Amino acid sequence: MTEQPDLSAEEIGRYSRHLMLEEVGMEGQKRLKAGSVLCVGTGGLGSPVLMYLAAAGVGRIGVVDFDVVDRSNLQRQIIHGTGSVGRAKVRSAADRIAELNPNIRVDLYEEAITSDNALRILEPYDIVVDGTDNFPTRYLVNDACVLLGKPYVYGSIFKFEGQASVFNHNGGPNYRDLYPKPPPPGLVPSCAEGGVLGILPGVIGVIQATEVVKLLLGKGDTLSGRLLLYDALAMRFQELQLDPDPHRPPITELVDYEQFCGFPGGSHDPPSGYERITARRLAERMESGWVPYVLDVRKPHEAEIVCLDCTDRLHPHDSLAQIAHELPRDRDIVVFCKLGGRSAQAASVLVELGFGRVFDLEGGIVAWATDVDRSLPVY
Repeated sequence: MTEQPDLSAEEIGRYSRHLMLEEVGMEGQKRLKAGSVLCVGTGGLGSPVLMYLAAAGVGRIGVVDFDVVDRSNLQRQIIHGTGSVGRAKVRSAADRIAELNPNIRVDLYEEAITSDNALRILEPYDIVVDGTDNFPTRYLVNDACVLLGKPYVYGSIFKFEGQASVFNHNGGPNYRDLYPKPPPPGLVPSCAEGGVLGILPGVIGVIQATEVVKLLLGKGDTLSGRLLLYDALAMRFQELQLDPDPHRPPITELVDYEQFCGFPGGSHDPPSGYERITARRLAERMESGWVPYVLDVRKPHEAEIVCLDCTDRLHPHDSLAQIAHELPRDRDIVVFCKLGGRSAQAASVLVELGFGRVFDLEGGIVAWATDVDRSLPVY
């Protein structure tokens, strides 16, 4: 009498190409079905990770995200579609997973992951996948994985370049061995500020999904102790060895990661010397006769997409000091970029150079297009 298989007839047909691999077979597919994976983020990286893990038959998948689908996401976040614009990302992703493979259990966490809830959210899962795009969350997820003893499958993307590794696996290094300290706030722009090749997260996300499947199967050599670098423009992969730092302080608790990454108390209040001004307030004051000097600190190619008619000068924020002597000191100066990150840095530079009346447009030109002039495109 043969043993009742753990896979249904439908699943055997569905996963037949896996079953034909000696390295997977029935036993390996059962391990995938018994496995559980948490993906933090359902964006560019999370999209391919979630779709391929669901297609592979990973039995339980957790999805964490508090954001909603925006039209600008669709260039790279392939788990979502046009019909999902405005919907919660976790629900959009869950629908796509169910369509792809109805055998998968999907747990939804429609909330921001924080030091207060991270251990609770991560605890039920075998493996955690990083699909985030900011340093505070990466350090938080890494530290929570260390405390819980879970592998952390890392990926990151920037413009045309990506990285991938496996942290906290079998005594290997963790994220803090790669980056002991975070970069200064604003030094590394987000995808929204810096842009990203839409195909890039597909490549890195597929690598992450591959590492997850190997970990669940217990097969092959993982990226633990190795950092894989990918340059899409050069179409070149490189690999760096990464070892645990014996002098790194131990991780014993979760901390305030906004503060750790340079935002004390989670606050982004500007330093004294310049003010933030909303798009609506700027429009009201200008309609009342205020004529500030308006400085666009984006790149020239961004100004070709959309610009403000009131702009007096365009000059990138990272070389603003070079032309500061050409700016008027007898007028108020309003600085803007796309979303407000670069303009805040530019405003700080102007204050340091002695400009006394500097205003930073909160939310940048996107806020202006949303709150003041809806005829302008949002990019």
